[in-house]
Amino acid sequence: MESNIRINNPADISVIVIYFLVVLAVGLWAMYSTNRGTVGGFFLAGRSMVWWPIGASLFASNIGSGHFVGIAGTAAATGIAIGGYEWNALVFVVVLGWLFVPIYIKAGVVTMPEYLKKRFGGKRIQVYLSVLSLILYIFTKISADIFSGAVFIQLAIGLNLYLAIIILLAITALYTITGGLAAVIYTDTLQTFIMVVGSFILMGFAFSEVGGYEDFMQKYMNAIPSNISYGNITIKEECYTPRKDAFHLFRDAVTGDLPWPGLVFGLSILALWYWCTDQVIVQRCLSGKNMSHVKAGCIMCGYLKLLPMFIIVMPGMISRILYTGLRGLMLSVMLASLMSSLTSIFNSASTLFTMDIYTKIRKRPSEKELMLAGRAFMLVLIGISIAWVPVVQSAQSGQLFDYIQSVTSYLGPPIAAVFLLAVFCKRVNEQGAFWGLMVGLLTGLSRMIAEFAYGTGNCVTPSNCPFIICGIHYLYFAMILFGVSSIVILAVSFMTKPIPDVHLYRLCWSLRNSKEQRIDLDADEEQDQADEKDEESVNEESEEEPGCFKKAYNWFCGLDQQKGPKLSKEEEEALKKKLTDTSEVPLWRNVVNINGIILLAVAVFCHAFFA
Repeated sequence: MESNIRINNPADISVIVIYFLVVLAVGLWAMYSTNRGTVGGFFLAGRSMVWWPIGASLFASNIGSGHFVGIAGTAAATGIAIGGYEWNALVFVVVLGWLFVPIYIKAGVVTMPEYLKKRFGGKRIQVYLSVLSLILYIFTKISADIFSGAVFIQLAIGLNLYLAIIILLAITALYTITGGLAAVIYTDTLQTFIMVVGSFILMGFAFSEVGGYEDFMQKYMNAIPSNISYGNITIKEECYTPRKDAFHLFRDAVTGDLPWPGLVFGLSILALWYWCTDQVIVQRCLSGKNMSHVKAGCIMCGYLKLLPMFIIVMPGMISRILYTGLRGLMLSVMLASLMSSLTSIFNSASTLFTMDIYTKIRKRPSEKELMLAGRAFMLVLIGISIAWVPVVQSAQSGQLFDYIQSVTSYLGPPIAAVFLLAVFCKRVNEQGAFWGLMVGLLTGLSRMIAEFAYGTGNCVTPSNCPFIICGIHYLYFAMILFGVSSIVILAVSFMTKPIPDVHLYRLCWSLRNSKEQRIDLDADEEQDQADEKDEESVNEESEEEPGCFKKAYNWFCGLDQQKGPKLSKEEEEALKKKLTDTSEVPLWRNVVNINGIILLAVAVFCHAFFA
């Protein structure tokens, strides 16, 4: 076996060293050139991003190293249907940019739980969603990414696993903690470039080795492992021969491993949850300069999402035919995907923590305190991630990845239902949303716990979980769960009092263009906070000038707030209006709309061509 050959030739090493230097340079440049001394600057990149970094960052946040390892591996085993996961996003980036983001911007929110708080009032939904999102980040996204990345590095360079992880995290932490969202988005843009170019080169090599697309299809169907007995068990034939439907996206509704109704409807529910309500994704869009930039960013991400089918899925299938490697390049592609999704998650998780949980613990924090809390939380996250590695390692049987995919499909649909109904059905109220979430959570957990208890099983040793619990395909289960949650939300809402329109102006689709003054459901609370802030800022002005060392430290951590002139009430109103403005220049609006339609057409064509 040649997989144990370490990277030791100078060319490969220099590629990796150059990669790290470039990433650090871009991170530091972004730190230097953006305002990160305020909450808006640190968490939303000062609302000044143009479309191409947004698009690239959306793509890079989405594709982690878990993606590379998981999708390529699944593709080698089952064929192209897993690429349907990627293509589903083409439709949902359009839904995100055209339907959801305008509402979020008009609501003037920084995090998704904050939107639900404005829309429904009360604290319990906000706190529940923030905590659930953080748990999901730590247990699914962060651990999968770190683990697959670290295993890869361990195989390639031969470093100790922990050392590899700590080095990686130290580099990502450096610019994520100090630079805020702007640094994350710019480095993501660079990582996207590296991922796409590197993957294309690998794809070129892979296809030329196989001899083109036609040969690839033929050889894949004949790629049968030479060793088919396992200990003294001879493995059933269907476990090692490539699937008959390996080149079909849409597979049989009953016997398929990714049944087509599940791929069309079940996956759409998960995509709705991921693309339209997940903090990591939405935060990128909220940092946009104006609505046209956001939409253009979404379209760019959509076009980039066409690529994984060709640059990840098919090379994964080719790897079943031959094992070849351009190690240094592959490693920097891997590192790019790992670091970009980790930095995105760290930044978004700290935003969630700071804006939704910390402000509940400390009633009236100053801006500086919020910045410090966000950065401290990132350090905690990094610590948790490192501590979590041995657990992930012990579950290394390869099943871990399936768990992670299924965990999201058991916990995501109720959240998708709440957001969808919150935006498009103004009759839904707090009680409905809360009980819908709870019923959904319990239903999802019951299935998840059963699967953990019995194991998911594989082709050789099927799981002995009772059919009624685990027999339903997880994409079908997502559809059922979404349906149940929606019914509960609507039923409870119609049985309880509606929320008066005065609280809902510009928070749901039917009232999106109203010009009336909105009275937020938590208006009295916010007023108290504003009054306290005024007193605070008076106290802060009397502080003495900091010394040189303190200044340098403040600059490095982005804490040197420029004391702006105090805004009058009218100026504050005007600023608020500008930040919640979603109007577009007609020319650019038409350009992005036409592009959106083209993107949807491309999505339909791709699905049809490979169906």
